[in-house]
Amino acid sequence: MKSLKNILIKMFIMSGLFLGGVVPAMASDFAITNLLANQGLPEAQNNLGVMYYIGSGVRQDYSKAFVLYQKAANQGYAEAQSNLGAMYEKGNGVRQDYSKAFDLYQKAANQGLPEAQDNLGLMYHHGYGVSRDYKKAADLFQKAANQGLAASQNNLGVMYESGNGVRQDYSKAFDLYRKSANQGYAEAQNNLGFMYEKGNGVRQDYSKAFDLYRKSANQELIPAQRNLGVMYEKGNGVRQDYSKAFDLFQKAANQGDAEAQNNLGVMYLKGNGVLQNYTTAKKIFKESCNNGSQYGCHNYELFNKR
Repeated sequence: MKSLKNILIKMFIMSGLFLGGVVPAMASDFAITNLLANQGLPEAQNNLGVMYYIGSGVRQDYSKAFVLYQKAANQGYAEAQSNLGAMYEKGNGVRQDYSKAFDLYQKAANQGLPEAQDNLGLMYHHGYGVSRDYKKAADLFQKAANQGLAASQNNLGVMYESGNGVRQDYSKAFDLYRKSANQGYAEAQNNLGFMYEKGNGVRQDYSKAFDLYRKSANQELIPAQRNLGVMYEKGNGVRQDYSKAFDLFQKAANQGDAEAQNNLGVMYLKGNGVLQNYTTAKKIFKESCNNGSQYGCHNYELFNKR
């Protein structure tokens, strides 16, 4: 079975601080925040929007969050512009509109907000609301990473590891992942673990890879759960334990991870960590294939040739 790094750059919605510590003590008091928001204070409008968005101290209401973010954004408040952009990007409380999301992220990014720079970089990376441009994505990730944003340090590391938008450089990728991982960022912990496991940009070290995968998996990152399962399955960096490998593969598979589903199918096929069951193995391989795993498709095809 193969360990797979978390290749996809994580898309995330910013809210509060969530926004670089922009939510001060007043945000913990709905009445005070509401009063200040009604007086037109953009920071309060944004913070109240955050409370409605995540359902903190009030019933979750995307529509109210949207209206509040818009009021603050119209006053040029960068955090609100970015939060409003996230709502347009995800289609929460408003019809999804990548173009509007891009414009709002750009306004906030131009004010130097690192979270907006990161989100704008993601728009360029995926080609949402703009033509795909890895170089611009990398430049934006760099700006945010220079401000210490863990997500951008990880995203820029992915660019250096893949060679998209920048010249491939495992050493730079490793350094960026390490900076992000030291801030507790789960994706970076997983990616750094992958580099240790494979010996890319650093001397191969299964023990360190295992520790990083475990930290990331403890934050419920699905690829890390799968990768940690592989370590237990192979006995790399830890004593071989099929039972623990099975549990981790199952946990990730239940969340729709195609590669974990394939690995789980192999466990049923071989009877490792679970009672051997060809029927279940075939069913899981089919599910893995349907979810996009080439390994799952290959194994399912082999079963059909039996």
